[in-house]
Amino acid sequence: MNDTLNAAWLWLRAFFVNEGQRIRRHPFITAAMAPVFALMYLLVLIPLTPSIDHIKKVRTSAPTVVMSSDGQVLAEFKRVNRESVKLDAISPNVTAALLATEDHRFFEHHGMDLRRTFSALVRTLRGDTQGGSTITQQLARNMFPEEIGRAQTINRKLKEAITAAKIEWVYSKNDILEMYLNTVPFLYNAHGIEMAAQTYFDKSASELDLLESATLIGMLKGTSYYNPVINPERSVIRRNTVLAQLVKYDKLKQADYDILKAKPLGLDFERKEEDLGSAPHVASQLKRWLISWADRKGYNIYGDGLVIQTTIDSRLQNFAVEALQRQADKLQTIADGAWGKRMGANKALLQTFIRESTQYRAARETGMAEAEALAKVQEDTTFIQALWNDKTTLQASFLAMDPFDGQVRAWVGSRDFKQDQFDHVQQARRQPGSTFKPFVYGAAFEQGISPMQTFVDSQMEIRIDAKTVWKPGDVHETTGEPTTLRDALVHSKNTVTAQLMMQVGPARVAKVAYDMGVRTSKLDAVPSLALGTSPVTLKEMVSAYGTIANNGTYVEPILVLRIEDRNHAVIEEFHQKPNEQGLQTAAAQTLLDVMRGVIDKGTGAGIRSRFGLQGDLAGKTGTTQDNTDGWFILMHPRLVSGSWVGFNDNRITMGDAWGQGARNALNIVGDFMQLSVKAKVVDPKALFAAPKQVDSMDKVNDWINSVFNSQPVEQQEQPMAATTASSGSPQIITIYQSGPTATPAPMVQDFQQPVQGQVQGQVQGQVQEYVRAPEYVRPTESMRAPEYIRPPQVIRVPEYVRPPQVVNTQPSSPPIITYGLAPSAPFYSGPGNITTVPVLPPSRDNEQ
Repeated sequence: MNDTLNAAWLWLRAFFVNEGQRIRRHPFITAAMAPVFALMYLLVLIPLTPSIDHIKKVRTSAPTVVMSSDGQVLAEFKRVNRESVKLDAISPNVTAALLATEDHRFFEHHGMDLRRTFSALVRTLRGDTQGGSTITQQLARNMFPEEIGRAQTINRKLKEAITAAKIEWVYSKNDILEMYLNTVPFLYNAHGIEMAAQTYFDKSASELDLLESATLIGMLKGTSYYNPVINPERSVIRRNTVLAQLVKYDKLKQADYDILKAKPLGLDFERKEEDLGSAPHVASQLKRWLISWADRKGYNIYGDGLVIQTTIDSRLQNFAVEALQRQADKLQTIADGAWGKRMGANKALLQTFIRESTQYRAARETGMAEAEALAKVQEDTTFIQALWNDKTTLQASFLAMDPFDGQVRAWVGSRDFKQDQFDHVQQARRQPGSTFKPFVYGAAFEQGISPMQTFVDSQMEIRIDAKTVWKPGDVHETTGEPTTLRDALVHSKNTVTAQLMMQVGPARVAKVAYDMGVRTSKLDAVPSLALGTSPVTLKEMVSAYGTIANNGTYVEPILVLRIEDRNHAVIEEFHQKPNEQGLQTAAAQTLLDVMRGVIDKGTGAGIRSRFGLQGDLAGKTGTTQDNTDGWFILMHPRLVSGSWVGFNDNRITMGDAWGQGARNALNIVGDFMQLSVKAKVVDPKALFAAPKQVDSMDKVNDWINSVFNSQPVEQQEQPMAATTASSGSPQIITIYQSGPTATPAPMVQDFQQPVQGQVQGQVQGQVQEYVRAPEYVRPTESMRAPEYIRPPQVIRVPEYVRPPQVVNTQPSSPPIITYGLAPSAPFYSGPGNITTVPVLPPSRDNEQ
């Protein structure tokens, strides 16, 4: 239609030029025909301009708002970076400058200034495209750029005039001024006077003085040409022109003008980026999805004021962002120390990065040889340093969800959305390492295998085919001893997990992982899958661990609950697919109970020791080959949270000291949970439905944890015959008599100095019970050994206080024993006969 109108206009113009002589000979015919032509043309244009209803809706246009589950705004979807303000919140200096410069008869006309319009029409016919638009016409162009267009043609000017008349019909003059000042662009993604004031002068529009107002209004003639940042001289000239207009229309005294025109611009420029909110990756994902939804439903996400109700908890989201940034910054400091000085030492790797760059490819496309192009790019040391810095920038992600309803509570896709918009929660697929092991054990428990079943922890070879042999190993040496499945998962034993994988079957493990939540990533059903060699997403892993926490029931993660209109009437609600049984309930509860041990005494113990988190918790750490990826996922009865840490380019790896999941990703989750518990958003007293299946060794470890994390235990009365230290000495009690049940254990209250105590009582034969020796604590703290272990069990524990010297071992007389700090733990085979057991090294995250 526009092409037709343009053709008609060109024909009409040519007609007047070619027939000019004849028309001039018949002035009365010309006068009679001109209004007819004009009226017909206007009648054709009117339907092509915005309707009255459309114009009314623009005033109430509102962006889509993304809301958190606790009623906070997470993001807004706006077409431009604009902050609308009321007219009475705009400085009168602005409106005075605007009217004096752009439209001094604004309050006298009805959208068109006939004198200016006629003058502009004549100039257009002559080929001069200078404008003569009123403020209302400019508003029409700003509000309806697609309908009116930007081309300097008579069509556009007529459509402007028609639309302006409609605007004047619908709105008051003050409304028009307000809308105009809120829509006019000022460069640097600043739309409207409020954003312009913040961008150029770092203040609100209500605070603009006369000089600042004149500077901004002066830009409207040509924002780029009169840009005060790039072209300050032009801007000063244009500003002074605006001031002169104020003098012309008696809004400014000549004397004041003479003073003001000599003053500098006084800019305080800072580009204002659009507020991305606390969950930018969530907002970005939702925006892409919402555009498609709105197209199908007939909505405009930028103007219809839609309200998106999400499952995100703004408090947890803020804690997640804070924890991830704090811990990732610490890790980046380590990474900078490890990689920052190694650019020269990694010449081959650096040259590989250069060959992959656009600069290198551009050089090669010019015909340069490989060596020449490489040397050319390397001459730009600034680019080389930036390339290296980009490659060695550590990334991290975090996700938390409710395992029972699948509602996502916090989502952080990268360290900084502005720097890296790639979403490492849902888009990135990385090897999960040992965080995949629970699927192997879950499949085994589902087949009836007991967590107390033992496998020998030793090096092994698994033949994959006639030519391939897989040799799974651990970071630390194997013990060569039988190890229960419970301990193997707690301490992340690769060799035992590989044996279990072969017993259960890779295909079965892959199926269990899918059922539990790993549903979008392809899993290779091969033996090495047991150690997490198939890449997956963090979202899948957290979802699958949610199945464990939810007694084996898989619940699909959900982010959007409903979409409402601006009046909060529900347009559409969203529900997950029906829940599925991803793992048998008994197997899931057994698996969760075993994974409690990871937090209590295994590779995830840092959650308690470093962050002081108590309560019913379970989880798993994960580390991949060469410390490429670090993982940690923690299960709380009402929240499953997980984190991944690594580099975007997996050729850059982390060091042994900080590259394990227990030393990087765990810190992010621990920091997050610590903040959440402290703020009372997460209940530390919540309990899983899965019962605790505690054996005797677990009781000992629980007791040790209670010693280190609680007040000293007071001494209790002993029911058995015992020995008492002499008066004034710390009390030392030694039990010699065996019994069918555990006997209250000895208590030592001070280890600063070796003490002597005379044992009272007669030795009754050989000792039949061996004392389980817990770790000693700091001097003056009390502790109590929880039970006696029977003779067949050999106990290996850290340092312990033992009798290093038996002074008197005559059976007929009481022995005198000196107690002191010893480097190793004893086990007793009889009075006076002490056998030393070597101390085992402390357990570490031994994942590959």
